[in-house]
Amino acid sequence: MKRFSTAILLMAMVLSIPAGAQIHQASTFGIKSDGVTLNTRSIQAGIDFISEHGGGVLEFSVGRYLTGSIALKDNVEIRLLEGAVLVGSTNPYDYDMVEGNYGLLLAKGQKNISVKGKGVIDGRGFDCALNFLNLVHLGLLEDTTKYDRVTKRPKLIYFRECENVVIEGVNLRNSAEWTLVTDQCENLVISGILMDSKNYWNNDGIDIVDCRHVLIKDSFIDASDDAICFKSHSAAHLCEDIEVRNCVARSSASGFKFGTVSRGGFKNIRIINNKVFDTHRSAITIQSVDGGEIENIIVDSLDAVNTSNAIYLRTGERWHGGKKGYLRDVTLSNIRVEVPAGKADAGYSYEGPVEDLPRNISPSGIVGVPDIPIENITLKNVEIIYPGGGNKLYAYRGTSPEDLAGIPEMVDVYPEFSQFKELPAWGLFIRHAKGITLDNVRLVAGEKDYRPAVVADDVQGLTIRNLKTEEPGSKGKKQIVKNNVR
Repeated sequence: MKRFSTAILLMAMVLSIPAGAQIHQASTFGIKSDGVTLNTRSIQAGIDFISEHGGGVLEFSVGRYLTGSIALKDNVEIRLLEGAVLVGSTNPYDYDMVEGNYGLLLAKGQKNISVKGKGVIDGRGFDCALNFLNLVHLGLLEDTTKYDRVTKRPKLIYFRECENVVIEGVNLRNSAEWTLVTDQCENLVISGILMDSKNYWNNDGIDIVDCRHVLIKDSFIDASDDAICFKSHSAAHLCEDIEVRNCVARSSASGFKFGTVSRGGFKNIRIINNKVFDTHRSAITIQSVDGGEIENIIVDSLDAVNTSNAIYLRTGERWHGGKKGYLRDVTLSNIRVEVPAGKADAGYSYEGPVEDLPRNISPSGIVGVPDIPIENITLKNVEIIYPGGGNKLYAYRGTSPEDLAGIPEMVDVYPEFSQFKELPAWGLFIRHAKGITLDNVRLVAGEKDYRPAVVADDVQGLTIRNLKTEEPGSKGKKQIVKNNVR
């Protein structure tokens, strides 16, 4: 795997705003901390002045600072001291766009920008989103989804095509849409942030879109949609040389997700020593369904509890534009996941959707399509604990060649671990794959299940070392079923 030096990257980021840079108090520019005065123009004036005079820090002390969209400029740091709250306006007309994205903090094509401190950025997203929706009902804004959710709402942070970016220590709360988005940025550190963004639909946590040289570490993300998500919106770009370390994620979608939009791809990414809890979909899901090239991915030391699915790897042909992508060279090691019988995010303010029924608890999946098999995948030192209890009288899928052939390919649909409804294994389902290694894998079912633990269908090169299955009342049961396996 190609590597980049985290130490060098961190040093570059720390030096992006020199230690001796001049600190400018927000009050110098007439910025009010009363939570009532709209400060958009005065904050922008401060940022512009600092940037035009060689750079420095715009520092906010204790208070509430109401603002609409502000644009960061070269060599400027926004510093929020403990007790300082940057408060987003709830008026849709106070927000600007960059590349079709509304945002509270915006930047495009800037270098050496930072957002730091122990303060808070509060988007007041619920009220803001409802005000956007009200514009739809008044006929002033179009809702392209027709679901009364409005696709275009303000992100908390949206940085596009920027270099040398640091987001450190801040509390990010209540975005109206995706929370922290970096798009086609290079040299980025996100460190020590606390995120609570679950007050509206589609509230992703961190979205890294077509970025290079990224470090995310020591952060807590609680989001109503994917917690940490890598996306590739452009076939001409990709996410590359990224490390995520020592983070905790909670989501009403997936904990760590590659995709769904995956046009360019994802390469050389390490996800090390992280935790996931109370998550509605997968702890880790990696998907190439839009022509993206995915390779050299390491996920190591992942601990997930109360998460509806452990691992889901998927290829497909959705928005591929004639380009066939691939998914290969992935190692998932030292992973432990506990899958519940019930809804993992029950009780949260915006839960994930109820799955299509009838279906028993889904297994983990390595599921390619005939034209795009998933290649060279290793699961090593992996333990997944399931509730078991699959009942063939409730939902049934057999393991005969005819039954397996009846599982739809679904090559062009939105990929989720539950998309096939009933699958024929309770632990792991593998289809259309090459070079799959299961090394010291333990699958545990809490109750007797009618399905076998593992089903492999159309697999070239399946290596199993020390696979352990535990299921009550299963003595003599065939736990590994292979069809068309070489």
